[in-house]
Amino acid sequence: MVNNQKVFILGMAKSGFAAAKLLASSNTVVITDQKSQNPLELRELEQLGVSFIQSEHQEELLDSSFQLVVKNPAIPEKNPVIEKARKLNIPVINEMELAYHYLPNGVNLIGITGSNGKTTTTTLIGRMLESDGRRTFVGGNIGVPFSSFVRDVKPNDMVVLEVSDHQLCDMYEFQTNVSVLTNIFKVHLDFHGSFERYKEMKKKIFAHHNRYQTAIINLDDEESLALTSDIESTKEYFSKYQTATCYIKENAIYYQNEKIIDLKDILLKGEHNYENIMAAICAVKVYGVDTKSIVDVLKTFQGVEHRLEYVGKIDNVSFYNDSKSTNAEATITALKSFQTPVLLILGGLDRGHSFEEIAPFMQHVKYVACYGETKFRIQSFCAESHIPCEVFENLREATTACFVKSEAYDTVLLSPACASWDQYDSFESRGKEFKEIVKELGSE
Repeated sequence: MVNNQKVFILGMAKSGFAAAKLLASSNTVVITDQKSQNPLELRELEQLGVSFIQSEHQEELLDSSFQLVVKNPAIPEKNPVIEKARKLNIPVINEMELAYHYLPNGVNLIGITGSNGKTTTTTLIGRMLESDGRRTFVGGNIGVPFSSFVRDVKPNDMVVLEVSDHQLCDMYEFQTNVSVLTNIFKVHLDFHGSFERYKEMKKKIFAHHNRYQTAIINLDDEESLALTSDIESTKEYFSKYQTATCYIKENAIYYQNEKIIDLKDILLKGEHNYENIMAAICAVKVYGVDTKSIVDVLKTFQGVEHRLEYVGKIDNVSFYNDSKSTNAEATITALKSFQTPVLLILGGLDRGHSFEEIAPFMQHVKYVACYGETKFRIQSFCAESHIPCEVFENLREATTACFVKSEAYDTVLLSPACASWDQYDSFESRGKEFKEIVKELGSE
């Protein structure tokens, strides 16, 4: 717990706002952002005694009178404020690390990380625990800051947190009882500078583990196996192809050789989702969750918003919102889910990443509409792959073009393979706009 300190919060967003509210009662808090903010939120912070300063030169606001910096996870290490804080020997953490220090003893903490599948796995774990009657809090990178609910957590409660690699960068004492690593692919290299650095950050989900904590690992993922070879956790594995703690055999999922459910009875489809489901089963079984509680969830759970989310049909054309696909691997996973002709919307923030790995999975893609910072690189990629492609200024134009060019039983898929930050403040905002556009197209 942080008391009687002067704290500098870098970046508002959800996490900065939640951190400021958590700290306000017993600390002097200054929060700064380059953008103007919601007046209602600013008024709420002002009433709590928090000072907000909008500035493009935030490093000028930081001096040696501050004892702690709490930064937004998206802010890189080379930010002038962070560099100045290091020179002044001021500790730099993020909102999740901050909240961890407010947890009471005796809480059961499950952390989920990985390149893809984090949100679905996190949500499934939360639903399964709730189905079993456990008092459960779900948050983290999933969109609900840890700081926003940590004061409500009591001993013996379950806390399930999605933890991104960006968050793990600035976490030092954070320790889980159970850590899940879904998989590892080459993503976010622009932020970390190298694949090795990215993997090192992912490995921090197992920090401070010993044999009394549990690590849940994808047995089919070589990078995950190599990365976790020397951790001290008790390891449990899930696999689509091999016998493991949780595995698939004869079109059913088994846990420790007990049949849990037939694949045909699971509402959530796709091989990638079977991996997420097995990871979730491993996590909740650590706590003795009843098989019936697991099955009840798997028979009814439809998926999470912005992850291959079915939006609706217009003139027998299906629309899917996969805005959470911010890298090529996630888009590949989406494309593998469709056997019908696809009109694909790609584009967003340019991280210098390649689109080449998507090419082998575009056999059903009849047309690409691209927009955003990456639009011309995507256009070149499509030309090399001999796939019809057009460039647009924004998502609305791209979506409309896809609908105009579609035929009955086609699928219009937003799966951008890029982060949203060139035109949106989050992938959620991008996904919500896509759904609004589809709704408008259907009413015309």
